[in-house]
Amino acid sequence: MVLAVTLSALAVGCGEGPEATSDAEVEPSGLGKEITMPIAAASARLVSPGSQPRAPLRPAVAPGTSQQVTLRTDHHVEQQINSQAAGNFSAPTVTIPLTASLDHEGIALALGTATSTDPDLAQQLLTADGSHAGFELGDNGAITRFRLATAPDSSESARAALERAFNQAVYNSLVFPNEPVGTGAVWTVRQQISDDLEPNGAEQVTTARLTGRTGNLLTIALDVTQTPKSRAWKLPGNGGSLDIVGYAMHGTGTVTVDLGLPLPVSGSVTVLGNQSYRDPRASVLLRQDVRTQVRWGR
Repeated sequence: MVLAVTLSALAVGCGEGPEATSDAEVEPSGLGKEITMPIAAASARLVSPGSQPRAPLRPAVAPGTSQQVTLRTDHHVEQQINSQAAGNFSAPTVTIPLTASLDHEGIALALGTATSTDPDLAQQLLTADGSHAGFELGDNGAITRFRLATAPDSSESARAALERAFNQAVYNSLVFPNEPVGTGAVWTVRQQISDDLEPNGAEQVTTARLTGRTGNLLTIALDVTQTPKSRAWKLPGNGGSLDIVGYAMHGTGTVTVDLGLPLPVSGSVTVLGNQSYRDPRASVLLRQDVRTQVRWGR
């Protein structure tokens, strides 16, 4: 069981692991104060420029612009050890209403009352009402740093759930190529996705296709593949490592963005697959079926 709980925290190898620990087991990282997390650099490579006319894709949010949008994250994990019955280690769904604007650091986010499919977590999230977050952006739209300042009375469970939800959103965000593009353009984005639990991380390759453009309003189809960067996962706390026996994670989605607004207008990205790990010190084979989804909308 210890092995199962540990691995569930590394379920997708990309900082999106489900919560399988109690409040006492969560490492505090900024309750009642602002925390900041640097994000691994993402690089975009143009594959096809698309049709004419072509123009660079660059965020152009005017000062004073405000946007209201809702972020919803789901993370489902079913896990089995050897021939034992499979267990559910999914994280509760979290829905966060956001008001986005610009500040001197990039995108500022005021959080409304977040909710969850889990009644206990939903109650805890009430303590985080009025929290703030933000993204620092590169010229190509890549998020380079994330910050979160929870309300003073926020519980640790609420803070951890918000941090996990935003971490999912960060690694499913858009990055634009440097070259001018038109409808039908295709580009790839490479990024190492990791967190404190799994410093080796995985490489995520996202293929983006510009399927439509009307002024600043873009519709982009996404195809996502994740690949581990090593043949073993290091367990936290010097707990050894597990050999990766199988790892197949793939996803698709469509997102609508307005270059004049801070956040996506609508859309979703779903990544799913299965993973297998073996403990080299014992006859233990762990299998996981994983599905994670990030949705933007009203």
